[in-house]
Amino acid sequence: MIKGSKVRHADFPIEPMLIDRWSPRAMSGEGISREELMRLFEAARWAPSSFNAQQWRALYADRETEHWQTFFDLLGEGNKVWAKNAAVLVVFISRTTFEHNGKPSITHSYDAGAAWENFALQGFQQNLVVHGMQGFDYERAREVLRIPQEFQVQAMAAVGRPASKEILPEKLQERENPNDRRKVSESVFEGPFKQS
Repeated sequence: MIKGSKVRHADFPIEPMLIDRWSPRAMSGEGISREELMRLFEAARWAPSSFNAQQWRALYADRETEHWQTFFDLLGEGNKVWAKNAAVLVVFISRTTFEHNGKPSITHSYDAGAAWENFALQGFQQNLVVHGMQGFDYERAREVLRIPQEFQVQAMAAVGRPASKEILPEKLQERENPNDRRKVSESVFEGPFKQS
């Protein structure tokens, strides 16, 4: 498993995988097999969704194909610095209306997030780097990837094989450790919302 140098501690006992999973940036530039990648999408497929509508979709580019440059060019400059060594880039989108009745799907983003989490956890189990990002051009992604208007562009992810953090610029090396989280008590409230 990909491990960092910091030790994380949960406020309450949970599955270790949920604590140990994190989002490194250091990737080797080696490819991954289609089977390895499809296992991540298979995990995403089993995420819960409203009416089991599975509103999420994913578009991807393997670094060895003609689609790579199109996806890579969508990234912000800060993400290009490290994502250049990814094996695959993925764009997650979600349908804003239900196919079965055309009505708004209020939880399409929520459901896409569940699929993304399964994708990320499966990648961690396979000892792959899986790093999600919002640092890319959403409108350009819609245009160049021909994403229909009934879909919302949600996020991108880079997937690859782990590498030593020394391949990253010094500023990113300092951040290449698992980060901590707010206390549960700062995010969860019984009853009405409470301002902190």
